[in-house]
Order: sequence, then C-alpha cells, then structure tokens
Amino acid sequence: MQYVITAVGPDHRGLADPIVHCVTQLGGNIAEIQMYDHDEASVFSMLTRVELDPANDASLRQSIAEISARTGLSIRTWMPRRLDRKPRLAICCTLRTETPRAVLAAIKSGEIAAEAAALISNRQTCRGLAEEFDVPWHDIGRPDGSADDERMIDICDELGVDYVILARYMRILPPSSCWKYAGGRIINLHHGLLPSFPGMRPYHDAHAARMLTYGATCHFIVPELDAGNQIINQTTFTVAPGTSRDEIIRRGEQQNEPACLVEGVRRVVDREVALHFNRVVALKV
Repeated sequence: MQYVITAVGPDHRGLADPIVHCVTQLGGNIAEIQMYDHDEASVFSMLTRVELDPANDASLRQSIAEISARTGLSIRTWMPRRLDRKPRLAICCTLRTETPRAVLAAIKSGEIAAEAAALISNRQTCRGLAEEFDVPWHDIGRPDGSADDERMIDICDELGVDYVILARYMRILPPSSCWKYAGGRIINLHHGLLPSFPGMRPYHDAHAARMLTYGATCHFIVPELDAGNQIINQTTFTVAPGTSRDEIIRRGEQQNEPACLVEGVRRVVDREVALHFNRVVALKV
C-alpha cells in the first residue's frame, strides 16, 4: 500500500531522520522524498512517499504520532488509494459559481466517483450551492475578504479530505498549506492556458495578444514551484476574429472552465494520473 507522509514545522536538526527510520524499520520502501528549509522563516517541510505492507498501518500511525509529539512537526499520513470508501473532496471557491457547481453536479451524477465533504469559501456568494447540493458549508473569510488558511487545513483534517479542489478559489495558498497537503492532493483550475497566460487576467492578456484560441488549465499545486510539469488537463475553444472580450470571457467561464476542471478532477479521482517528483505521471496507459 502506498502512503504519503508530509511534515511541516519549526526547523532544527534531526527532523527527517525519525520519519525515515520509522518507515524503514517497518520494512517500508521509500519511493520519493523531498525536503525544503525555509531559512528566513525557520520552517522545515518534508514529503515522503512510501510503499508499506498495510498490516503495519497501525504501527506506522502510532510511530508518526509519537514523532509529531516529540518534534513539534505537523505530520499527515495519507493513503492515495483506499478500498473502503470513495475519495473525499473539499471544494474551495470565492465568487464564481460555475466551476464549483460543475464539480458538485459531476459528483451527484457519478461522473466523478467521489464524495463532496465540504464547500469552503472566503465569501458568501456560493453558499446557495451548499444548500442546493446538501454539502456542509464552511466560511473561512475574514471581514477584509482574506481567508483563514489554517482554518481551511483544520477543516480538511477534521473531515478526512483526500483532495482539495480550488474551483476558481481566488486566494493564494501559503507554502505551509501546500506542503501539508503535498503529493498531488491540491488541484487548481486556472482560467487561462499555462504556461502562456499565468496571471490573474488571462482572458484580458490573451485578448490583448490578439489570440483566437482561449483555454483553461487544471493542474496540481506544487510547493515552491509554478505550474509547469503539473498539468492534468487543458481545454480550449476558438473564436472568430472580432469576437468581443466579454463574449470570450462568458464562454470561458460558463462552458470551458467547468468542463476542464471536471475532467481534471475525474482523472485524478479515477487514478489515471498522479504526481511523482513534481511531475504528472500516467497510471493508466
């Protein structure tokens, strides 16, 4: 069975060794390991992907809990493939309703074989979707519109979330949140084609460049790196010369973006693709 172990906390010596020794003493095989020291912030981050006999599951979790208590690290142990239940998704959104609605509808129809564990937002705009689809609603917004990032992680931990879906969630996650759910657990929808149009206004940028093809990108969020080799799915649409920018944005937001995200999430949930060493790899060929 494969496990992904992530650890984040105050930086000091000897943090990686206990986790590595725990895995090897249980007969596990380390398939991937990444470490990063945020020197200015004195924060240590680590991801370890291991193969371990599931008979040692309880021993692993007990040892990891002891290491966490001893070192002060925030450690998570996640199984990418479980046979006892469907993957649980936390869908995060801000103002636009089209993409979160599409994911919720795809879950309801069975197109995405997962469970919607929560709808999380820093605004109230999408609250009606939670009521419509009978999904727990969690408001993590502050009065100034910013988001309580630690509360988001707490909610996902409490609900046993497998994947965090950023469905036009217009806030940048801090590196600590990305590391806590690293290993291909955070899926983002960018409303432009990467790497060509990475900014906050990709439709405007593409229109200013006189493009006739527009698109959206579904990709894994990777700590410390921009989306490059982490693309899960891209969809495009072509417009006639002279098409107004407003019409292009309307088609993109209402039709193309939802379809792009749904297919990307489906590919991950169905284990067609996964993230390994910050690259998307095909699990089904």
